[in-house]
Order: sequence, then C-alpha cells, then structure tokens
Amino acid sequence: MAKKEQLYSNILGEGNPFVILHGFLGMSDNWKTLGTKFSEENYEVHLIDQRNHGRSFHSDNFNYEALVDDLKNYCEAHGLIDIVLLGHSMGGKIAMLFAETYPELVSKLIVADISPRFYPIHHDAILEGLSSLDLEKMKSRGEADKQLAEYVSDFGTRQFLLKNLYWTENKELALRINLDVLKENVHEIGEALPVHAQFKNETLFLRGDKSEYIGLQDEVIIKNHFPNSKIVTISNAGHWLHAENPKDFFIEVMKFLG
Repeated sequence: MAKKEQLYSNILGEGNPFVILHGFLGMSDNWKTLGTKFSEENYEVHLIDQRNHGRSFHSDNFNYEALVDDLKNYCEAHGLIDIVLLGHSMGGKIAMLFAETYPELVSKLIVADISPRFYPIHHDAILEGLSSLDLEKMKSRGEADKQLAEYVSDFGTRQFLLKNLYWTENKELALRINLDVLKENVHEIGEALPVHAQFKNETLFLRGDKSEYIGLQDEVIIKNHFPNSKIVTISNAGHWLHAENPKDFFIEVMKFLG
C-alpha cells in the first residue's frame, strides 16, 4: 500500500494536544506567536501546513474531504486523541468537518471567523495579483509588494500573502503555495458543510467585530450544526482577528478551555 504523504508541522511545548489550522493562502508560521503562548499553558501545540501550502506536499487534489483525510492521517501518525482543534477561515471549515466526521478525536473545537454556510468566491484579485508576480525577474520582496499593490490595496493583507515568498537555492524568489492548483480549485473554499453534519461537544466561534464572515443569519446555522456552541466577538478586529487582536483572542480561547 502506498505510504500516505504527511503534513509538515511545527510542534511546540508538551501536554494535551492542541492542533491549529491556518486559512487559505496562509501557513503554520502565521500562528507561531499565539501557538507559543498556548504551549506555555501545558499544551502540545501542532502548527500545521495544509497541502499545497507552506512546507507541506503539493497535490492536484484539493477539497475539504482531502484536507480532512490529511488531518486524520496526521493524528494517526502522531498518536493524537482528545485534541483541542482550532481553525481559522478555510482552516475553520476543515476543523468543523473533521470534528463532525471524527467526533471521538476532538475534545473541544474552536472556529475563528467562519460559518458552516456556503461563501461565494472572493479571492479573485488576490489570486490574480499573485499570478502577476514575475518572480524570476524580481530581486526583492519590495518589488513583489509593489506589483501586488496593483491588485491588493491593503498593506496588511499583502504582508500576509508575501510570507509565502522564499529564496530558492538558485537565489530566486518563489512561492511556497501551489498557486495553479489553488486557483483551479478556489470554488472548493466556499463549500458549505454537509446539511445534516453535527458535532455535539463544546464549540467556540470567535468573530471579529469588523468582519462580515459571521453575521446574524449565521447564528441559527451554527446552532444547527453545533448545538453546544457559543459565539464570542473580538473587538477591534476584522477577518484576521488572531493577528489584529491576539491579546483578546488568547484570553477568550483560554477562558473557553478552562
């Protein structure tokens, strides 16, 4: 039988397993600061790179079922049970589907700024901007930022995206993400959870007060899928609430974990 490809991860601390899943076009590094803080509270924190992201393997297959399988394989390989599972945005969708598929593996679930519902495609400008980067000719991150600014006006979003740049052994800039496959499958990111899927353990939804990802209409949907859930709003934060207000984000997660 073919050996299953393993996700790359950065493991911090010792204690109860705490798995963190980044969002679309992100990577495990986005969570290093908070992951370190969680690891100081007696948790073994697993910061994971999803397939086609960060240092994990590239694959033509990209949908939530495959991403959930990757996490199941990861948990088996590392002997993880009773995990605290936290996911942001796309990672939140993976976390929700994983918890509903393997409830016996998840003790508590934390979902950051995403609802179980369908979302229309809204990454067009970002993907177009990343595709426009002629990295073989670029000599610095600054040049890449200047080019990307023609498509993405927000500086913070560009800094987040440009974390995907790295220098190859040939001293050329390249992207860690599998851009072609992510562009081709971007419609998968907005997919809703299966209608009857349900997870009955304690669940915390965190939303940014400046974000529109979880609105009033989502509260009923969330309760249907996660009857034992609560929604907490993080102030002074948009969709990247963990980066924009890490202090309150950390406080609310620790409160929830008791």
